[in-house]
Amino acid sequence: MIEFFTEPWQHVFMQRAFLVVLMSGLVCGVIGSHVALRGMAFIGDAVAHAVFPGIAIAFALHTSLVVGGIVAGLVTALAVAVFSQNRRLKEDTVIGVFFAAAFGLGIVVMSTAPGYGGSLESFLFGSVLGISSGDVVTVGVAGAILLLITGGLHKELVTVGLDRETARAAGLPIFWLDMALYAMVTVAIVISIQAVGNILVLALLVTPAACARLLTDRIGVMMLIAPLIGAGSGLAGLYLSYAFNLAAGGLIVLTATAVFVACWVFAPRHGLLSHRRHSATAVVSVHP
Repeated sequence: MIEFFTEPWQHVFMQRAFLVVLMSGLVCGVIGSHVALRGMAFIGDAVAHAVFPGIAIAFALHTSLVVGGIVAGLVTALAVAVFSQNRRLKEDTVIGVFFAAAFGLGIVVMSTAPGYGGSLESFLFGSVLGISSGDVVTVGVAGAILLLITGGLHKELVTVGLDRETARAAGLPIFWLDMALYAMVTVAIVISIQAVGNILVLALLVTPAACARLLTDRIGVMMLIAPLIGAGSGLAGLYLSYAFNLAAGGLIVLTATAVFVACWVFAPRHGLLSHRRHSATAVVSVHP
């Protein structure tokens, strides 16, 4: 058992993978909590499409994938915010247009680069074992900055997430806070794509937050539980990947999903078993 936990750390590529997965889980857990509070899970999927052309261009130019993805995501988010000002179109419609277009642009760019097939597969499904030392540093710095910014805007983001009208009446800059959330989701997704891939990154953003939502009614506690579940699922999935020689990204997501199912069944107040106990108690009290 001890060898199972220590052997992967003897390899440099596994050390890099563990660090990136740990940071990805922490960041996605925190940002995903704000996404869950707003009921905006579709934003994660949309942003994952939006960052793709930036990553593709960065790959073709042999520059930082993280920086390329962040720039593309922010540009697309700004375009959505601007075009959404036309109230004839709803925001989700504009998001669908621009984020789908961004993903299409990414595929076109990738098709012009040498090694197109294998590179596209690594972006879609993750390549956490091929992460370089530079990527680890970039992810670490970007993740730390993002967590600091999120902490600074925590109260404002929670207020907007719970009641936009109250936030507007209090004079909070709703538009800029929305832009800030889009930007934070973009960064969280970009630093996680190498771990689980473009297709599965939504799960890392949403699933840990959903687990935490089932386990607690307190927002502060939720913000602590979600990143712990995200990081724990990432580490566990990576260990399983090493042990059984299976896809790391898929196992990370499946581990997080298994935790979600367990929470859905066994959560103390909001789990299936708890609801059944309360229902049985209510029936007994009505018919003693």
